Amino acid sequence: MTDLQNDRLLRALAREPVDRAPVWLMRQAGRYLPEYRRVREQAGSFMNLCRNADMACEVTLQPLERFPLDAAILFSDILTIPEAMDLGLYFEPGEGPKFQKTVRTEADVRDLPVPDADTDLDYVVNAVSTIRSALGGRVPLIGFAGSPWTLATYMVEGGSSRDFRQLKTMIYATPERAHELLDKLARAVTDYLNAQIRAGAQVVQIFDTWGGALSDAAYREFSLRYLERIVAGLIREHEGRHVPVILFTKNGGLWLNDIAASGCDAVGLDWTMNMGEGRRQVGGRVALQGNMDPAVLHAPAEVIRAEVQRIRRDYGDHPGHVFNLGHGVTPEVDPDSVAVFVDEVCRGGD
Repeated sequence: MTDLQNDRLLRALAREPVDRAPVWLMRQAGRYLPEYRRVREQAGSFMNLCRNADMACEVTLQPLERFPLDAAILFSDILTIPEAMDLGLYFEPGEGPKFQKTVRTEADVRDLPVPDADTDLDYVVNAVSTIRSALGGRVPLIGFAGSPWTLATYMVEGGSSRDFRQLKTMIYATPERAHELLDKLARAVTDYLNAQIRAGAQVVQIFDTWGGALSDAAYREFSLRYLERIVAGLIREHEGRHVPVILFTKNGGLWLNDIAASGCDAVGLDWTMNMGEGRRQVGGRVALQGNMDPAVLHAPAEVIRAEVQRIRRDYGDHPGHVFNLGHGVTPEVDPDSVAVFVDEVCRGGD
């Protein structure tokens, strides 16, 4: 086991005292960085970049060279699992990901293969081991996957959607079909994350990006139920350490207490919930991650610093806070603004 030079994130996720809240960013490697764009151009396509372990490692480490971040996160995509299910993932400029095949009928769901992470997604596993080796214990490595519900939205709709009409029709008209699909995805996600942990991921996060589009009852039945199942099936001890699990449901504040009771170690919050209120609700049961609105990064430096200070005051002098944005860094953000954000977090409290 490589000793970590910086284990601030792991201690915060365990709700242990730290000198300051650790910070990392969702999409901290990506199009806002010119060095990323150069590597992406060399790769020729997004999936080529994901499939090349050395390039994926290079872009994963790029933000650590710019900013004093407390974690690296695997460079990949949540749609690697459905891509491995032979649905024909492709990207249209300006339109986001699309699939050549959709999963809508009973036969579509029945015939859908469940990928084996070590063989069908070996390029991700190789990237994890390559990155972990390159980090040399500098900071922890975070692995990740999309939630079953979020993956299903893309697979059933055929790409991004505003109203999720096809999948919502499925859950209400043929709920047994939806459950069969989500069950397959939960098994795939569990296997995928465990493969990442075995390859060297020291923390894992599940992105439930579209869970907040569901009604209260539907969220509990079609999203949270499967998140709980995945958490229960994950490797939680590896290399002599506990492997923390972070759950992030965008627009999920309504279910904070239920997510906190899922068995996870931390809950990610978007910007719609006050961090102090979130902390009072969970009562120290889990750590909380978040939650500055990424749009603040377009504001002047003094506004960015003030927002970091406000979030710090809201959370208070308590353990268990991981600073992050309430969602990912957007492509148009100036890296200098990210530097201001990270610098202010690293200043700590007064």
